[in-house]
Amino acid sequence: MLKKVSKNEERIRRHKRVRTKISGTAERPRLCVFRSNANIAVQVIDDVKGVTLVSASSVDMKLANGGNIEAAKAVGAEVAARALKANISSVVFDRGGYLYHGRVKALADSAREAGLNF
Repeated sequence: MLKKVSKNEERIRRHKRVRTKISGTAERPRLCVFRSNANIAVQVIDDVKGVTLVSASSVDMKLANGGNIEAAKAVGAEVAARALKANISSVVFDRGGYLYHGRVKALADSAREAGLNF
C-alpha cells in the first residue's frame, strides 16, 4: 500500500530539489520565502557564510492580517528597502517550494518594484 504524502512534504521535496540548483553568495544572496496560513516571512541569506543578512515578516511588521496578498506586498517592499539599505541590490529568488502565484508572486513583484533585481 502506498504511503500518503502530505502537501508540506511535497513542498519540502520541491524545495530540496530547487536548493540543489541555487545558492546565495555574498555578491548575490538568496531571497527565501516562507509562507504559512497566517503569516509570510522572507530572508536574504548568504549561503557561503551561512548568515541571514536581512529579514522581514508580517509578524515582525505587526500586520493585522499577515496571511493575505496585501501583507505579502508590504513584506516584499519592506525586505527590499532593508536589503537596499544593507547595500544588497541583486538577489536569487527562492520560492521555498511554493507555487509561484498568489502571495509568493505578490511578494516577489513588490520586492522588484521596490528596487531589488532578480
